[in-house]
Amino acid sequence: METEFQDAKQEVIEAWYMDDSQEDQRLPHHREPKEFIPLEKLSELGITSWRLNPDNWENDDNLKKIREARGYSYMDICDVCPEKLPNYETKIKNFFEEHLHTDEEIRYCLEGSGYFDVRDENDQWIRIAVKKGGMIVLPAGMYHRFTLDTDNYIKAMRLFVGEPVWTPYNRPHDHLPARKEYLDKLLKPEGHTVQAR
Repeated sequence: METEFQDAKQEVIEAWYMDDSQEDQRLPHHREPKEFIPLEKLSELGITSWRLNPDNWENDDNLKKIREARGYSYMDICDVCPEKLPNYETKIKNFFEEHLHTDEEIRYCLEGSGYFDVRDENDQWIRIAVKKGGMIVLPAGMYHRFTLDTDNYIKAMRLFVGEPVWTPYNRPHDHLPARKEYLDKLLKPEGHTVQAR
């Protein structure tokens, strides 16, 4: 399933190494010169992604196949923008705190766009831009954070296996089994493990 629905995915999902600037989190934060990352690198970090048809998601057989194959029984839709999200400022601040979950984080962008930031094996920040049509799965135990971009809007489908548990564990929580399992899956070819910072 992970290798299906990949046509033109780079048009709705792209990634790059971030700079160290403390400027507005909604800016792209490219390094100079820009360092784009191939989507295969995200796969190596355990991230799964697809390009789907958000204009017909209710009847999309590809979405149905993904949900069935991966057991995503729960679904809801969330609008993240100042006008529609209660306690917007607090929630945006919380989303941008580096954290992990003990289950996958699955987001399908139906409208708008946003950034998911993750760490590579050397603890460097990678910014993943997700636009309308992009679906991304961050593995359990992976430290990450989320922010809107300067358009200040995303409408996202949230998927989950069973009843949703949205508990964030802010860094550091390296003792959690989900974190240890994530790191174990990322053994380097040379036999060294990823740094658990």
